[in-house]
Amino acid sequence: MTINCNGTLIDLSVPKVMGILNVTPNSFYDGGKHREINSIIHQVDKMLSEGADFIDIGAYSSKPSAEFVSEKEEIERLKVVVKELINTFPNIILSVDTFRAAVAKVAVEHGVAIVNDISAGLLDEKMLPTVADLKVPYIMMHMRGNPQSMQSLTKYDDIVKEITFYFSERIQKARSFGISDIIIDPGFGFAKTVEQNYEVLNKMELFSILELPLLAGVSRKSMIYKVLENTPQEALNGTSVLNTVALQKGAKILRVHDVKEAVECIKLVSKLNKI
Repeated sequence: MTINCNGTLIDLSVPKVMGILNVTPNSFYDGGKHREINSIIHQVDKMLSEGADFIDIGAYSSKPSAEFVSEKEEIERLKVVVKELINTFPNIILSVDTFRAAVAKVAVEHGVAIVNDISAGLLDEKMLPTVADLKVPYIMMHMRGNPQSMQSLTKYDDIVKEITFYFSERIQKARSFGISDIIIDPGFGFAKTVEQNYEVLNKMELFSILELPLLAGVSRKSMIYKVLENTPQEALNGTSVLNTVALQKGAKILRVHDVKEAVECIKLVSKLNKI
C-alpha cells in the first residue's frame, strides 16, 4: 500500500485525498473556473492548505460526450500550469489526468509524479510502455469506449465481475511492461448507468481480491445529483455521504473537488475504525 512519487514513499494504508484541478473550459462542474494562472494558484493553495495529498490536473474533459481536444492543445494547457505550480509549491505531488502517452511523457518530464489514465492504456497503445519508462505510479480506470461513446456501452451481465476481469487483464498487461505501482479506479460514471454505479459502490470491497490500492471518484457526479434531483453545484453533501461509503468499502484515495470535506470524512471513518 505504498507508492513512490518522485522518490518519496507515500503510505496509502491511511486514505489520502486527491484534489481535482480542471484547466479546461468545459468540465461538468468547474469548467472554465480555473483557466487564469492566478486563479489556478489560488485554488491549489486552498486545496493544499485543506489537506490535499495530491493534485490531479486535467486538460481534457472526460465528461460524457465531451468535445475532442487535440494532443497539442492538451500539452500546451498542461505545460504552463505544471511549471507554475512546481515553482510556487516545490513539494507538491502532481498527477496528470490523460489517456495520451505523449501528454503523460511531457507532464512527467515537467515534474508530474503520477499518471491517471481513464482508459487503462486502451486508448493509446503507447501508454503502458511509456509509463513503465517514466517509472511513475499509474492509476488505471475502468471504462468502455471513449468519452464520446461510453454512455452507449452500459450493457453488462455482471458488472462487478466484468470490471474485475477487466482489471485482471489490464494489471497483467501493465506488469508485463514493468509498471510496479498501480492504483485501480472503478470509474464511477464511465460507461455505467446510475443504478450500475450504485451496484459497483455497494460491492466495491470485492475489488480487494486484486490486492491494489483503490481510488474512488464520485465527487459531484450525476450518480448523486440525478438521485437527489439537484445539480452538481448542490451535490457536496451527497458527495460526502458516498465518500464515506467508499472509505468503508476500502477506498484508499478520494478524488474530489472539495478537499476539506473529504479530509473530514477520512478523519471520522478512521476514528470509527479504531473503536
